[in-house]
Amino acid sequence: MDEQQKRFVLSLLAYAVQRGISAQQLCKLCNLDLAALKRNEAVTITRKQQEDLWVNASHLCDDPLFGLHFGESLQLSALGVVGEIIKMSGTVGEALAHAAAMTPMVTDLVTMDVIQSRKTFTVHFIPTAIGKQQSDTVTFRQMLDLLMIFTIHELDGLLLEKVKPVSVRHAFQSVHIHEYERVLRCTPVRKTQHTLEFDNAYWDEPILTANYELQKVLLDKVNTIGKEEGNAQTLQSKIYTYLLQHAYLGILSQEEVAANFNISARSLQRKLREEGVTYQQLSDSVRKSLAVHYIRSGNYQLKEISGMLGYNELSAFTRAFKRWTGKAPASYRA
Repeated sequence: MDEQQKRFVLSLLAYAVQRGISAQQLCKLCNLDLAALKRNEAVTITRKQQEDLWVNASHLCDDPLFGLHFGESLQLSALGVVGEIIKMSGTVGEALAHAAAMTPMVTDLVTMDVIQSRKTFTVHFIPTAIGKQQSDTVTFRQMLDLLMIFTIHELDGLLLEKVKPVSVRHAFQSVHIHEYERVLRCTPVRKTQHTLEFDNAYWDEPILTANYELQKVLLDKVNTIGKEEGNAQTLQSKIYTYLLQHAYLGILSQEEVAANFNISARSLQRKLREEGVTYQQLSDSVRKSLAVHYIRSGNYQLKEISGMLGYNELSAFTRAFKRWTGKAPASYRA
């Protein structure tokens, strides 16, 4: 479990950096050796360090829903896990069963069980004996939030569409109910258990390997952009990368991105304006970059590229591409 813990902590640190936190500062507060984490060697992370990591990350971001937003940001970076699940699965139901079996590799606080009924199937998040002892800690709550939203996004990635739960049950009382509604796509009902319920129509849906291949292409693009940008810490570079990471389900709205960064849409707009750019310019830049990337790969029809970028009509994509490059997509490909 140490290696999986290490990967998880590195992912959490990467998200914290995206939110404007210094990885060095966060590790120092948690008594973690950042250099050792980056090296290819085993690192043991104590429960105290895990708790400190969640507490300090949440505090430094001024975001009590850090785990929820971290889970929301994991859509693409978790492809390694999803890839392993896809190798073992033919349908969504099989994928969820395998995901449940892999949960102990991520945390020892919660297990996952999937139960199918006539009309729906329900994903149960069940506290372990350790989880029950830790149920009042920040770590337990943040980890549970993360697992619930990641499960929804795992289905998104398997089906290449935004999946909406039939119901969500959550034991935590929160003043941030509207943000839970936005991220979980459903109004959570306060119960003693933690569950996600989905329409049974998804259960036997075949997993399309092409969906995963598309996401891997996009992940390659994201990694390339990251290397090009280096240590750029401007807000526009963070927003650009975040939009790119989530682009396989369409370009996110300004409101959605602002919520993940725990600021209002108006504040996001003002901060970007101070950097001399608008949200629309950033979203157009992402679409242009991806459009050029997909066209140059030669693996996709123009209609497919149009759909992947969120355009309902090929004509609308063609007009936009011509505005970006001065050429129609077909001419650019030639």
